[in-house]
Amino acid sequence: MTMPRDSTPIQGLRVSAYTIPTETPEADGTYEWDSTTIVIAEVTAGDKQGLGYTYADSATAKLIEDKLKEIVVGCDAMSVQGTWLAMLRSIRNLGRPGICAMAISAVDTALWDLKARLLDLPLVTLLGEVRDALPIYGSGGFTNDSNEKLQDQLRGWVEQGISRVKIKIGRDARIDRQRVAAARKAIGGDVDLFVDANGAYSRKQALAQGRAFEEFKVTWFEEPVSSDDLEGLRLIRDRAPAGMDIAVGEYGNDIDYFRQMLDAGAVDVLQADATRCCGFTGFLQAATLCDAHHIPLSSHCAPALHLHIGCAAAAMRHAEYFHDHVRIERMFFDGVAEPVAGTLRPALDQPGLGLTLKRADAQKFAI
Repeated sequence: MTMPRDSTPIQGLRVSAYTIPTETPEADGTYEWDSTTIVIAEVTAGDKQGLGYTYADSATAKLIEDKLKEIVVGCDAMSVQGTWLAMLRSIRNLGRPGICAMAISAVDTALWDLKARLLDLPLVTLLGEVRDALPIYGSGGFTNDSNEKLQDQLRGWVEQGISRVKIKIGRDARIDRQRVAAARKAIGGDVDLFVDANGAYSRKQALAQGRAFEEFKVTWFEEPVSSDDLEGLRLIRDRAPAGMDIAVGEYGNDIDYFRQMLDAGAVDVLQADATRCCGFTGFLQAATLCDAHHIPLSSHCAPALHLHIGCAAAAMRHAEYFHDHVRIERMFFDGVAEPVAGTLRPALDQPGLGLTLKRADAQKFAI
């Protein structure tokens, strides 16, 4: 790439991967796991370093090292979107979904962090603040948790001042109803209760469950059927009880995925994940689509990463405060915001994302 004389060339890109065991084995409606892998990208220009990451397979790190590094190094650190487009072109023949989008996500978020640090600005200030605090909802309640463990976790969030909580469902319809009842009993009547089936139900099962959950004032039904079933999602959205939002979108990898979902009328709330949708650049595109469709946006997982951009996206309703990622982000980074009155606030006295990798602590989990 030809560089103007006043540009700030990117001098290096470093990538590392770490696998962190969960505290106990975990499960949702369609998946089981006992560890999480985080892939961290660090880019340098001048005397500054930007940090970004994704939660993905370790193969993502190899793709960054072998494919994206040569594209990114030498680009202008001030031209994040130009570098983003160059990365997209470079993976054309590999296919964008999956680890390619996640690899670009890690690098793109690092590039935005770097640009803000070079300008000595918090990222939210660079992007343009529309709110000073981001509402969150507590997220966990795994399907293999006992009712007692589930209730203890939910009460813990409520005691922190978090007024929205989410549990996993989808393994057994009868047991799901019992768990939803237990959740409502634990949190009382004034806290919003969300459920996430991770696409486990058929259309008719989802309709029946939606009616059953109305008794417990469930206000959010996430992935009642597969996120690929746009007609089914529209059907369930049209027939769901009043006050129950249908939310989908966490697997979105580009603007066309989100456009098709919104054009189909498949969601009441669109979800997007900057660790999967090609970074902050892709997340901002999803936010703009939400503005155009008059649909709110909610970020999926990675709360520390979504904080600044969530305070800069007008369509944003709230962010997911996911148990596993909260634990990892506290372990790996200094500067992670803590909940206050059910919100997270970006640190305006620190540049970029305000995060610093605790390298020695992270090294124990290095792959």
